[in-house]
Amino acid sequence: MSAAGDPAVVRGVVTLGETMALLWPPEVGLLRHAPALRLGIAGAESNLAVGAVRLGVPATWIGRVGDDEFGRLVATTLRGQGVTATAVVDPGAPTGLMVKERRTARATRVLYYRSGSAGSRLSPDDVDPAVVAAAGVLHVTGITPALSASARQAVLAAVEEARSAGVPVSVDLNYRSALWSPAEAGPVLHELVRAADVVLATEEEARLLVEGPDDRTLLAALGALGPRQVLVKKGAAGSLSSIDGVVRRVPARRVDVVDPVGAGDAFGAGYLGGLCLGLPPEERLALATSAGAFAVTVPGDWEGLPSRADLALLDADPDTVVR
Repeated sequence: MSAAGDPAVVRGVVTLGETMALLWPPEVGLLRHAPALRLGIAGAESNLAVGAVRLGVPATWIGRVGDDEFGRLVATTLRGQGVTATAVVDPGAPTGLMVKERRTARATRVLYYRSGSAGSRLSPDDVDPAVVAAAGVLHVTGITPALSASARQAVLAAVEEARSAGVPVSVDLNYRSALWSPAEAGPVLHELVRAADVVLATEEEARLLVEGPDDRTLLAALGALGPRQVLVKKGAAGSLSSIDGVVRRVPARRVDVVDPVGAGDAFGAGYLGGLCLGLPPEERLALATSAGAFAVTVPGDWEGLPSRADLALLDADPDTVVR
């Protein structure tokens, strides 16, 4: 998808949501025994934006941060990664905080301190219609509308602007049980899916909206709500998709998993990045699958997101040294 009259210009991803400061210990075990914590940032939407940029696609993130060091960290980090970050500074609320605890080598617990945060005070006034109208795709998630009534209205306003401008809308259901119940989430997510062109979901998330005995039935039921591109993310089992009526099952890449957090965002970045680049469905799915696989081989929510060149390393021999 390129700007009218200039096929060399790629219209990128625009997304909105809350990005938080992130604290995590380098070692495995109870958080209270960690002698030190590392500091970074994390947020599903900004993770995807960084992933898109790494793959050569422009990305814009819209959100609110507090007038504090955590807020300045969010803004400077995203801009340093090449994301166009519209970080509205809210002096009346703090930047949200996320804490990860690696309880075992294979299990991670996530704690949120985001109630009343600056990010939860996102509003329709923070969304510039011109920015949305210039996008190759607008991407929203089910996280942001769970934060507050104003954040929900911001998402719905952005979706309405995109549809009015003919910009494709992508929705990742991204259900968070700590933020709202299935009964609360269902109607809102249903509305977003009906307005979407692209929907990403796990099987568990799909069952918030539709019923079915297996992934293929869930896929068809989500597609019946309106979106022409539906992708069911199945982790180590790959993905199942229906794109313009064609169903494809793509296996996952076999990799050594170091940190599974952020894999879905990487998958979404690959798919939407390929969409903005005008790649055919098979190539979009291959890019998404490889990006998701690469992301889990590196610690961090977004730090390990790959460039197009990095993806070749998935096929490298063990202990390869590139000189």
